[in-house]
Amino acid sequence: MKKAKTRNLTVTAILVALIFVLGLTPLGLIPLGFINVTILALPVIVGTLSLGLSSGLTLGFFFGLASLLSVLGLSMTPPSSLAGTLLAASPVLTVVMCFLPRLLVPLFTHLVYKAFTDKTNRKIAIPVAAATGSLTNTVFYLGLMYLFYQFAALDTTKVVSLILGVAFVAGISEAAVSALLAFPIIIALDKIQKR
Repeated sequence: MKKAKTRNLTVTAILVALIFVLGLTPLGLIPLGFINVTILALPVIVGTLSLGLSSGLTLGFFFGLASLLSVLGLSMTPPSSLAGTLLAASPVLTVVMCFLPRLLVPLFTHLVYKAFTDKTNRKIAIPVAAATGSLTNTVFYLGLMYLFYQFAALDTTKVVSLILGVAFVAGISEAAVSALLAFPIIIALDKIQKR
């Protein structure tokens, strides 16, 4: 039992480190100028599916923290201009936008995985849950951005087309990458944890 807890803590720490490496360097963010496309949801998804919901929520928190640090300009990639505009108008709404979607990623991933594993095997449940987790991040982050732009009385006319374009292109791409990579990564983690 103690060995399993130590192993879970170690894997969680490695995934947290990976989140910061991906989130604060160009490795995990693809800047498009107006917004950043990210693969940062993948460590959260993998951690949730491999270690459980509580580890996933911890990873989601650190994903949100990495996102906030990026918005504050404390990363090697420039913050998106949309997030920067919201930060100038309302720092509180920006913090909520950085953390809430990232905490929903493990929750939705966990719920979808549990729903699918009752009806099908892991080969289907993991990719479906991973794609759902990734789409949760995209939909809620961009949805909150749009909503918070309205709350902060910022001009949303240019934002709408940019958000919809990014949500479609980046969101589907991120979900596909998560679905493809999650299963082999989780199987490899399972083998390591059984040793």
